[in-house]
Amino acid sequence: MDVQPYLFFDGRCEEALEFYRKVLGAELVGQLMRFKDSPEPSASENNPQGSENKVMHAEFRIGQTVIMASDGLCGGQPSFQGFSLSLAVADESTVDRLFAELADGGQVQMPLAATFFARRFGMVADRFGVSWMLICGAVDG
Repeated sequence: MDVQPYLFFDGRCEEALEFYRKVLGAELVGQLMRFKDSPEPSASENNPQGSENKVMHAEFRIGQTVIMASDGLCGGQPSFQGFSLSLAVADESTVDRLFAELADGGQVQMPLAATFFARRFGMVADRFGVSWMLICGAVDG
């Protein structure tokens, strides 16, 4: 059994996929399906007119993790609450760069700093509202 996150970007999925490709090296896995490509005409019934080119389903990989994504109902107000994606990074210069890039247009929730459990740890919500926890190097006990 596998558990995979499924993120609904409410109309900004393609923009998010490009952002994660640029910042995190995300790669599209398989095909990106648009609402207009669905064999079921009802697939876009609940979406605003003009959303036929929005993403109905996509899968992308960051490292070894596959994340599913969609534009959902295409309302333009993504809401991500009650979870964070945790990103383990090997070195401090990379974690500093990724944190800064994810924070660009987003909001720092906890500045990147040394903690009792890691050389560097911080929390940030990116420009889409997805919360990320970045961790680098466990502290030797």
